[in-house]
Amino acid sequence: MLNRYRIIDRRLVAVDEPPYSLLICVMPDEAEKRFMVGDLKLDEHTLQSALDPDELARVEFEPEHIALIYKHPGTYIAQDEFLFRVKSIGAYIFKDFLLLISAEEIAIPGSFTTASSTSPVGLLLKIFNRTIVHFREHLKVIGKIAEELEDKISASLSNQHLIHLFTLQKSLVYYVEALTSNGALLERLRRQTGRVGFTQEESELLDDTVIDNDQCLKQAEIATNILANLMDARVSIVSNNLNVLMKTLNIITIGIMVPTLVVSAFSMNVRIPLAQMYYAFWIIIGLAMLSMVAFLIFWRYKKW
Repeated sequence: MLNRYRIIDRRLVAVDEPPYSLLICVMPDEAEKRFMVGDLKLDEHTLQSALDPDELARVEFEPEHIALIYKHPGTYIAQDEFLFRVKSIGAYIFKDFLLLISAEEIAIPGSFTTASSTSPVGLLLKIFNRTIVHFREHLKVIGKIAEELEDKISASLSNQHLIHLFTLQKSLVYYVEALTSNGALLERLRRQTGRVGFTQEESELLDDTVIDNDQCLKQAEIATNILANLMDARVSIVSNNLNVLMKTLNIITIGIMVPTLVVSAFSMNVRIPLAQMYYAFWIIIGLAMLSMVAFLIFWRYKKW
């Protein structure tokens, strides 16, 4: 599906007629692929790379355009069970417009504003800044989910919460890899400022984008290290909870066995004391209760 946008009153507005400022193609069909390969002269391999979520970020200079592959946070769905994925987006910088290609929906927020004279390169930097914002928002969400899972692990013996925590750690590894890859892409663009055709203002925006990406990468690395270093402690908490539960069950079991022994002794099919007494039943029950109380006092005295 190919969507067309033009900058009108500093906003990206969907239009049907040229000129276009931005083209977004989501999961292109065969006809759209032929149009982009044949008419726009896109490299077929680069086009397929834009649809591959495992592709690394890179930049290639073609005769009629500049092709980039960068990483973007994927859309989270409930079926992923706390796994935050990363997707690839292909960006193709032409003289008059910018083309974005992805296998998933690319959200262009209504609040997105830019100057009417913004070049395709400047527009890409604006969109790239939005990508960094998305990474930061996802990192905040991952942090909050991790805190909730920590509280549940402290009070639960289930492995489910621990598995979800491992999944979050896996997501952070993906994010660190994606941000590192994007950082290498931005550094190469900065080294090729003259070849790409950045203006002074766009060069300053690129420098700010590099700094923002590095800061976001540091946040992801810190979150990854914290989660990894505390994982063993959380596993120990689960084991300790299990030990406490087993101790409680042992107390209950032994507490029941002691009065059972007393009652069993008076229920044998032989002559026993109190056999002829009218209140023998209540005496035996009293002895059983007394033995259980004595056992509990002994347990507390030993501080077991």
